[in-house]
Amino acid sequence: MVHHQVPLPSEPAPPPAGGVALSTPAGRWLVVAAVLGSGMALLDGTVVNVAVKPIGDQLGASLGDLQWVINAYMLTLASLILIGGSLGDRLGRKRVFMIGVVWFASASLLCGLAQSPWQLIAARAFQGVGAALLTPGSLAMIQGSIAPADRSKAIGIWSAYAGIAAAIGPLLGGWLIDVWSWRLVFLMNLPIAVIVVGLCARHVPETRNLDAAKEFDYKGAGLGVLGLAGVTYGLIQSAWIPGLVGVALLAAFVVAEVREREPMLPPGLFASKTFSNANVLTLVVYGAMSGLIFLLVLQLQVSVGFTPLQAGMATLPVPLTMLLLSSRSGALAARIGPRPQLIVGPGLSAAGVLLLSRVGPSSSYAVDILPGVIVFSLGLTTMVAPLTATVLAAASDSNAGIASGVNNAIARAASLLVVAALPSLVGLSGDDYRDPVTLTDGYQMAMLLCAGLLVVGALVATRIPRTYQQCR
Repeated sequence: MVHHQVPLPSEPAPPPAGGVALSTPAGRWLVVAAVLGSGMALLDGTVVNVAVKPIGDQLGASLGDLQWVINAYMLTLASLILIGGSLGDRLGRKRVFMIGVVWFASASLLCGLAQSPWQLIAARAFQGVGAALLTPGSLAMIQGSIAPADRSKAIGIWSAYAGIAAAIGPLLGGWLIDVWSWRLVFLMNLPIAVIVVGLCARHVPETRNLDAAKEFDYKGAGLGVLGLAGVTYGLIQSAWIPGLVGVALLAAFVVAEVREREPMLPPGLFASKTFSNANVLTLVVYGAMSGLIFLLVLQLQVSVGFTPLQAGMATLPVPLTMLLLSSRSGALAARIGPRPQLIVGPGLSAAGVLLLSRVGPSSSYAVDILPGVIVFSLGLTTMVAPLTATVLAAASDSNAGIASGVNNAIARAASLLVVAALPSLVGLSGDDYRDPVTLTDGYQMAMLLCAGLLVVGALVATRIPRTYQQCR
């Protein structure tokens, strides 16, 4: 007797051979689930920025502690996100995505209950592991399931709403802190996670790469975590020996990946100049953006005198601009090719950062803050969707998970390193963030460095092809 396997209600059938059309209910629910899940992780990457001063005040944290509150999350996320992408390709993108969502929510609960800086830092590191599992799966589910003709538009929608989640973080965080406490910044993830798991279980099809690696690259993962940890510790604590050890471990990571039979970071991906240049662009752009957000929100509260809510509201034009224009930006790039927007976007953002460098104790929102925020947000909206689509188009569909993981790892590593290095580069340490004069001097110098990184990004973009190209 022949037994036919029928998909259970809790396990939706795989997507049809031609992919799921975005216009269908299945396509729309898939994108909603991906956006909510990744948006939760992206939101937590930025919402904490507006909470660092209240956290420091309540828990008695130094500037170094506050840097670790940001960077403990980024460290585990950046180090393990490639494993997350590989696990998704091998075991099923939806399955690993859902595990990551539950893990992330559990760690968020621990963050909300923390009673000391190091308890919060440890919980944030645990939270980053969950983010490393769910983040690459969100885009990989779209790339692996949505019909090819609709992918650019779907990625544009994902970029718009996921970007909004990241950008709206300071506003939402400020409101939650004013309503009750910075602890709500973390506890709000619990109901979102319940919704995401329910949507995935009911509506999202499972996809995987049947040719994915059968063995996990534990050596590469260990070297990556320890190397980034050493460099980050060295930068934050101004400790040369741990920093040099971290650099040596990262060099060993590169050597190990070249020699590994089934590496977590396949060197062959970087044979594509498109993929390589797009990731260099990601490195400098996301580094600059993270440095800006970290110090701008502090500057608004400490030097200008804004409340957490007012500091969050000051950045409101960023999510509004992305909401209105990101999908159009993705569609435009599909018609004219990504390169023009990848050059113009960083240039506009650099101009916005230079305008924001004027922010100080006597600043007016309308004159000194709003123009810079608007220009920066226009530049960000111009480049985010084309950059994401360029990275994914440069890899085959079977490598969607690992390509997404590489790009996300580079973006998070950029955030990790810039947030670790920038304060010390501009002379800020200890309790300097509590002194408006000292903070303003360091902030203005930091904005010049961030603008310079964005200009470098525009120059790198000139090396990216005019049309989307897949590596062979």
